[in-house]
Amino acid sequence: MAVPDPLSKDAESFLLWLTVERGRASNTVASYRRDLRKYEDFLQQRDSSAREATESDVESFVRSLQAQGEAIASTARRLAAVRMLHSYLVAEDVRTDNPSARIEGVRVPTGVPKPLSLPEVESLLSSVVGEDSLALRDRALLEFLYATGARISEACDLNLDDLDLNSRVVRLFGKGSKERVVPFGRTAETHLRTYLSVGGREVLVPEYWAKQGDRDAVFLTNRGRRLNRQKAWNIVRDAGVASGIAQELSPHVLRHSCATHMLEHGADLRIVQEMLGHATISTTQIYTKISQERLMNVYRDAHPRARG
Repeated sequence: MAVPDPLSKDAESFLLWLTVERGRASNTVASYRRDLRKYEDFLQQRDSSAREATESDVESFVRSLQAQGEAIASTARRLAAVRMLHSYLVAEDVRTDNPSARIEGVRVPTGVPKPLSLPEVESLLSSVVGEDSLALRDRALLEFLYATGARISEACDLNLDDLDLNSRVVRLFGKGSKERVVPFGRTAETHLRTYLSVGGREVLVPEYWAKQGDRDAVFLTNRGRRLNRQKAWNIVRDAGVASGIAQELSPHVLRHSCATHMLEHGADLRIVQEMLGHATISTTQIYTKISQERLMNVYRDAHPRARG
């Protein structure tokens, strides 16, 4: 993997602080790096830097992103990274002021992707056909994501010793490297065992490992490397197309579907919060709203006097 070009000394110091002092995951730090690269490139065009940037510079940066047609959520995330960088520079006495402090935030529409119905889940999970090693891997991945509600990065980072197939539990490392233990059902266990047995993962094992860390990965590519998020995303998307599901699928949809279906079938909100690794229960409560909306839709369609 290519080593990214370094940012300014101040930005690199900030990223190191995020990693060491705040314990942010490598994927999170990489995301901050991309956002700050965009910011520093913009400032360089204006013959400025994070040490010299003004409130006008930050406002112009946000407007430039919007003018490029960037997604609202992406612009909001980049502004959040800029704010954290400038707050850090103030805390470290590099600057006496924060030029982003009074910048109005970018409003991101609330809501989460529409969860799949149970028939759609069944269709999705049965869409992968064949008994070759990649088909076994793809079915195991889909079943694992729906069974555990894991983030796609958590599935890609999964190591063999994180799985306990006998007890049907898995150790996941979420945001900030926070560890949690999540159960999964018999169906997911069956597909994981099949993939991890003869004809599955062992076929994908290379003669020589490109990286030592790939040796322990549960999910491997056809070249014997640890499955990355983009490839895993494509597996989910392609399965959605094959199953005929109308909406474009992402791993997040499977995570949301897992949470929604558990709540609909009586799971306690705090149990779902723990399972998903949410820092606060307010995040998990979004799924309660989804379940209530689905209940109302079913009622309107099914009750003879609902529209009277």
